[in-house]
Amino acid sequence: MSLRIDSQPVQTFSALFELRGSPEQGELSLTSPIGSTLAQLHWAPGEALLKNGSETRRFDSVEALIEAATGAAIPVGALFGWLAGRDERVPGWRPDLAQVANGRLQATREAPSPTADLRIVFERS
Repeated sequence: MSLRIDSQPVQTFSALFELRGSPEQGELSLTSPIGSTLAQLHWAPGEALLKNGSETRRFDSVEALIEAATGAAIPVGALFGWLAGRDERVPGWRPDLAQVANGRLQATREAPSPTADLRIVFERS
């Protein structure tokens, strides 16, 4: 997973990831390319937690949780659909699903500013 946010200065984020569950209840583990755990995100109704090492932070929503972990508010509900090849509409986001069957997804956030480019290479288990 890589994310580029066209802010000043430009922000970039990349990590290996494992996504489980659903938009309502799930888990996202982010790992560095050398295998170090960067963060573990857990969400369920009424709960959104970010674990970094021994620190656990709580958030009001899964969107705020994802933004704290990656730097951008990635639409988690739509992400599950996009990875399944469904063209889920989210205001401001434009997914490119042409390569999902080949394990590649790209989505661009055009609004609100700054723009962001999300690229994911994935395998289904």
